[in-house]
Amino acid sequence: MSLPNNSAPESRLPSRKKLILCYVTDRRSLQVPAQEDSLELILEKMELAAAAGIDWIQLREKDLSGMQSIVLTREALRRVSNRSHQAPAPARIIINDRLDVAIAERAGGIHLGENSLNVQDAKRLVAASQSAQTIPSDFLLGVSCHSLEAAQSAAAAGADYIFFGPVFATPSKVEYGPPQGLARLAEVCSSVKIPVLAIGGITAENAPAGLSAGASGIAAIRLFQDSPDLAATVNTLRQHV
Repeated sequence: MSLPNNSAPESRLPSRKKLILCYVTDRRSLQVPAQEDSLELILEKMELAAAAGIDWIQLREKDLSGMQSIVLTREALRRVSNRSHQAPAPARIIINDRLDVAIAERAGGIHLGENSLNVQDAKRLVAASQSAQTIPSDFLLGVSCHSLEAAQSAAAAGADYIFFGPVFATPSKVEYGPPQGLARLAEVCSSVKIPVLAIGGITAENAPAGLSAGASGIAAIRLFQDSPDLAATVNTLRQHV
């Protein structure tokens, strides 16, 4: 796919007993032949994730322009909707950082980094859009957190869920310092009343430890994006609940 080249309330979330699986996209980590379109490949990965039963897909392609993000989001929503009928429930598309894009395209939620728009301001914009019925009533607002204090602050400000990590070592989270570890994950999970998804170095082997620490789910790039059999990976993970 070619794009323009322009340089929670309980009812809105799965119960804490239902494992939340979130695929975080990163087309730049794909091994793409020169003649291939990486955007088309990431859309295909998203379709496969929806069909395999992934709950959420976070569209995280930070280098795209606003127009490119809009076009990609629109196509992702169309394709995922078409494939989700093969899964027990439709996959939710959550947009990373670009609240304007999430609202414009009526996505399923927005995910903010610790240095993004603050939660209070984002909540006001979300509430206004919901009042105008320009986004779904179950639109979610999540936040990435890398400390106990940040997690508590995000929860108090009204975030619907938190990503906490990196729990384990991973190349994609080196900028956030050394791994937080399972003890800190457990501390965060016990200190907030909203779902916490573990992220950072998650594998099929260590995921059960994260869930035992209290996480409501896991978020990952490589675990889902590089899986040779995504449906089998999803089934294996759900067996640990």
